[in-house]
Amino acid sequence: MAAVAIRTKAEIEAMAAAGAIVGDTLAMIRQMAAPGVRLRTIARAAEAMIRERGAVPTFKGYRGFPAPICTSIDHEVVHGLPGWRKLRVGQLFKVDCGATLDGWVGDAAITIPIGEISEGCTTLVASTREALVAAIAAARPGGTLGDIGHAVERLANDRGFGIARELAGHGVGQVLHADPQVPNHGQPGSGPQLQVGWCLALEPILNLGGDDLLATPDGWTVRTADGLPSAHFEHSIAITETGARILTLTSSGDWP
Repeated sequence: MAAVAIRTKAEIEAMAAAGAIVGDTLAMIRQMAAPGVRLRTIARAAEAMIRERGAVPTFKGYRGFPAPICTSIDHEVVHGLPGWRKLRVGQLFKVDCGATLDGWVGDAAITIPIGEISEGCTTLVASTREALVAAIAAARPGGTLGDIGHAVERLANDRGFGIARELAGHGVGQVLHADPQVPNHGQPGSGPQLQVGWCLALEPILNLGGDDLLATPDGWTVRTADGLPSAHFEHSIAITETGARILTLTSSGDWP
């Protein structure tokens, strides 16, 4: 692992400004997402909002990715492409969004139930959000990367859900993906010690079924191997003297 950047308070404020754009965009998408709405319509609205706020969509063109946001449905885990598909009742709609403002990146994701969903999916979504809360609580000075992963893994195991172990959170700052990787599993006290000034994107991804994932022919979308639904929540955070500061809240300070 390369040396992890220690961000100044001014740099963290700049990341929070980018993060607020992400939070507001995700909140808008939550309001838009309804049966019959096309994914491409949502993606266009997201890009327009990001650009209206003076930022650029981080994902568009990143390693060749062709869209401003990632849109994944049900068994699609991450990196789904926003094509002409329409949302339908009963689906789990996952949106991952990034915005770069003045060279600083915000990165977050939410899972949106479309209409009435199954009891199992309701529990999956709630548990994945809880796993992110637990991960954020574990991200404090003197803790370790293993503490964060263990917080997610323990909750997933207690609820009987799989973990997308091949995927991980990451450092974030002036680039979208930086060191360190932040796995969603681990042993308490293991791995590098968390330092004040580290900025991380924490992103639990839990599956209704098993852990295994597969690539898809489009070259981007990752799906569950067993075809069962997955849920994804993510926030960018900064490690401060008093614990984690969430950098991707909405402008009003809410979770999107």
